[in-house]
Amino acid sequence: MGEAPISICSFSPKHIQLHVKSVGNVTNALAKLKRGDHLLIRGPYGKGYPMSKLKWNHLLIIGGGSGVAPLKGVVEYIEKHRTDFREVKLYFGFRSPEDILFKDEIERWRENFHVNLSVDKNPNKCHLAGCVGYITELLEKSYITPEKRIALVCGPPMMMKICIDILKEKGFSEDQIYVSYERLMQCGLGVCGHCMIHGKYVCKDGPVFRYDQINHY
Repeated sequence: MGEAPISICSFSPKHIQLHVKSVGNVTNALAKLKRGDHLLIRGPYGKGYPMSKLKWNHLLIIGGGSGVAPLKGVVEYIEKHRTDFREVKLYFGFRSPEDILFKDEIERWRENFHVNLSVDKNPNKCHLAGCVGYITELLEKSYITPEKRIALVCGPPMMMKICIDILKEKGFSEDQIYVSYERLMQCGLGVCGHCMIHGKYVCKDGPVFRYDQINHY
């Protein structure tokens, strides 16, 4: 059926979880697999979130839509190493209540973290949906200081750009912001060039970049 790049959405030394949305031939075929079926996975490639370097900081984790999936692994890492980090705030935005990912996990995260949830629209007044509006609007209205704080941002390109602008307006420097870029990866080894951004390979140098290291190329 072909291949598709899919982010790992878990933190565990024993197994990996993949969040797959059926949107094409490959993902539709994956959704039909049954226990005991086989498939080929190659990777993981590139660099993830440098959690050991972020110790003793306050963390601001911002995700939009399917961009919340790779951030789930980050949150699970923090849960297992909670004393290594200070205050943790989560900002997750989705199109509608039906599109909210990891509902059970989010309810659990509320016990230990500051969870801020928004949906673009909520016509049925779902009480679990949080605020109505874009997650960027919720972020902009929030009182957040940059002192000893690191921001991790993952989501659609325009959403990430707006979030970065908001963070910079709040006093964040570019080396306090980490972004995760998605590009179509074919070889995964920095050879084919399909995922290049200004001389950087998403598959090899990323997909997670500290913003100051990718913005000026």
